Amino acid sequence: MNSFLSQLRGAVVSTVILAAVTCGAYPLIVTGISRTAFKDKADGSLIKNASGKVIGSALLGQNFTGEKYFHPRPSAAGANGYDAASSSGSNLGPTSQKLADQIKERVEAYRTANSLAPDQAVPADAVTASGSGLDPHISPANAALQAPRVAKARNLSEEKVRELITIHTDSPDFGILGDAGVHVLKLNLALDELSR
Repeated sequence: MNSFLSQLRGAVVSTVILAAVTCGAYPLIVTGISRTAFKDKADGSLIKNASGKVIGSALLGQNFTGEKYFHPRPSAAGANGYDAASSSGSNLGPTSQKLADQIKERVEAYRTANSLAPDQAVPADAVTASGSGLDPHISPANAALQAPRVAKARNLSEEKVRELITIHTDSPDFGILGDAGVHVLKLNLALDELSR
């Protein structure tokens, strides 16, 4: 009986110590370091407007539909897309007729919205959803095709709009990993602030 109680006491003490370390001390230390060294990232990479109101995260795409805004890539996250609680792709493969039909519809809608010729090539990211459905970036080619529409709707020169595209284009990580991308939320926010 003494042996059993001794083993039980050791198990309980070990469990309490491990719980204190893994559920208390370790998370507090990691949170403290991240809040000190990476404050913006630890808080969710939040983006605020000129008045300080949080309008989104640099990590999550949002839907913009008006003519005066750059449109993000399509989203399959949630019933209406762009739902951060339902991040996912459509899981439709290259042989899916449903995917082919969606892309065909999106290509036609993109060409119409941006006053493009019926045979104008359309960037893939303009008509296909990302794996997460929440990609905050579009390709520079996609942004360039949308620039005339946005400039016209905002009564701005295309040159000024293209300048803002360049400013809000993120380079590949370490200069080689991935592709350059235009951050849609930041670009649209800059356009709104320019209009004030």
